[in-house]
Amino acid sequence: MTSSERFFCTLCYDDCISRDAVTWCTECEVFLCTDCEKHHKKLRMSKDHKCMCIKDYKKLPKFIKELSTQCRDHKKKYELYCSLHACPCCVTCVTEKHQKCLEMKPLSDILNQIKFSASVQLLEKDLTDVKKNFEEIIKFVNSRMNISNVQKTKAAEKIRFTRKSIDDFLNKIEQEILDDLETKHSKLKSEMNTLLQQLEQRANQISNLQNEFYEMTRLATELQMFIGLREIEKTSSLAAKYIEELESGDTFDEKNLEVTMSSALHLILQDVKSFGDINIITSQLTLRTKAGRKEQAQYLVKTVPGIEEIKPSMLRTLTIPEDMKSINIYMPVEYYLMVNI
Repeated sequence: MTSSERFFCTLCYDDCISRDAVTWCTECEVFLCTDCEKHHKKLRMSKDHKCMCIKDYKKLPKFIKELSTQCRDHKKKYELYCSLHACPCCVTCVTEKHQKCLEMKPLSDILNQIKFSASVQLLEKDLTDVKKNFEEIIKFVNSRMNISNVQKTKAAEKIRFTRKSIDDFLNKIEQEILDDLETKHSKLKSEMNTLLQQLEQRANQISNLQNEFYEMTRLATELQMFIGLREIEKTSSLAAKYIEELESGDTFDEKNLEVTMSSALHLILQDVKSFGDINIITSQLTLRTKAGRKEQAQYLVKTVPGIEEIKPSMLRTLTIPEDMKSINIYMPVEYYLMVNI
């Protein structure tokens, strides 16, 4: 959406009245004009709702605006979080899909510190690292293109210098090797240009994603932030995987243009049939990029509590009879399994 786009009050619009909205209620998911906003703040059920001014709303990334606080399947508000499936749930979801899930937590507890979680910091670092990698790769490819152009020039000069020492008999084969040089250089240049366009496109995508990430961390609600982080993680992970695939293949192997002159040029009138050969010499990759996390799509919350979070409580006191020296206490299998999950 553009910054000049107008937003109309949802409540007034339902009554066929077009009034400019001034705020967006993040919980009701409706636009409000000045009058409706006043009533909205006075209602007992909505007086504590968080509202966002339209100016800030327009700055939210598009995919954040499309998120909803309600379950798409049941049209009910998300209230719980399933650690097993790493997803928010409404009460109906729990009944239908998560009856056997033991790690159900209040969604409010999960969202409480989401903007300050380690996942946000890690993702921000990942975006920075991936962008830097693209910048280094683009710089590297541009450098290789310049070197290739210099190599082409030197090869052509060497060919023409040799050509001056022989007569018109070499015109035909000279043109053949120049054409061969041009063809192979054009192929090499075309491959580099194609790669460069792909890299620049992905680098721009990461730059745009950084801007959206900044606005999301600053303006999005906790739920929007929670869901948005996973979407950004997916894109960041794909970009990092794309770089790894390029590095693991032969894409960045140095392909150098080199001309090999015929040693029998002085015997050209007798047995020389070609002017020489144009070869692309490939050497090992010299580019080094910053390694990223192998698995970036991580859960935003812990599924199993740490030992410091476990609070023991007294359930029962057992008294050993005086005539017994010892007693064995066994834990039921189901409790043992639950403790060790």
